[in-house]
Amino acid sequence: MYSQIAANKRKTVIIMVGFILFVGLLAWLFSVLVGSTPYITIGVIIGSIVYAIFSYFTGSKIALAVNGAKEIQKQDNPRLWRMVENLAITEGLPMPKVYIMDDPALNAFATGRDPSHSAVCATSGILEALEDNELEGVLAHELGHIKNYDIRVSMIAFALTTVVSLIADFILHMVWFRDNDETPPIFYVFGIVAALIAPLVATMIQLAISRKREYLADATGALTTRYPEGLARALEKISQQGSATRRSNTSTAHLFFANPLKSGNLAGLFSTHPPIEDRVNRLRNMETHA
Repeated sequence: MYSQIAANKRKTVIIMVGFILFVGLLAWLFSVLVGSTPYITIGVIIGSIVYAIFSYFTGSKIALAVNGAKEIQKQDNPRLWRMVENLAITEGLPMPKVYIMDDPALNAFATGRDPSHSAVCATSGILEALEDNELEGVLAHELGHIKNYDIRVSMIAFALTTVVSLIADFILHMVWFRDNDETPPIFYVFGIVAALIAPLVATMIQLAISRKREYLADATGALTTRYPEGLARALEKISQQGSATRRSNTSTAHLFFANPLKSGNLAGLFSTHPPIEDRVNRLRNMETHA
């Protein structure tokens, strides 16, 4: 289990470094096209990061509100509350706020900018469908997201994606509306190609980061409970009974335990979550080599 956690952390770092280099290359191309005004690029990057930080501090409240989550106390659902409380103690984390979504889908999510400002939410459907050791595995996964500061990783990835989209938009404007005789024509060709494919590439990198964090949270949750089979069985039940919520929202989809969006032709390619079958196989392989 420890090797799985370390491998997922390394892969996330590698992807993030590649993402930063990609943004840097795009920013350099933009500075070439605009000639002697590199400060525009710096301004775009700073503006994007400011926007991402604002989203980081307000995102958890928005995520809970748009998904219709309602905060509960211990007396409202002692089973859920005690599980979250026990897992938080095991992980050495502050007790997060606990929420329930009135939704038949089997799903859950965690949000918050750090362990001291965190929340865990479960759907009414998952509370009814899962046995205790299965639900404990799901909740341990969600607390793993809090412990691993995944919200910060997502914020950085979001900031970089925003930067890419804005620079790509500026590049298109430079290509079509700027007449700079000193810029070789080949750079305009590169500019058009980069502007068209850069947002797609950035989105794919962001999704790759999200998937790696899901593997990491699975491994962290299994290590917490010392029972990977419970989490594996929970995933199998979710695969059979469905995880798509009634309030489907693409902006918060990456927070959920399983993909909350309805399936479509490009659902697999643009999913923030790795395939459930793969997650189950990894968990059972972890148990074999534990």
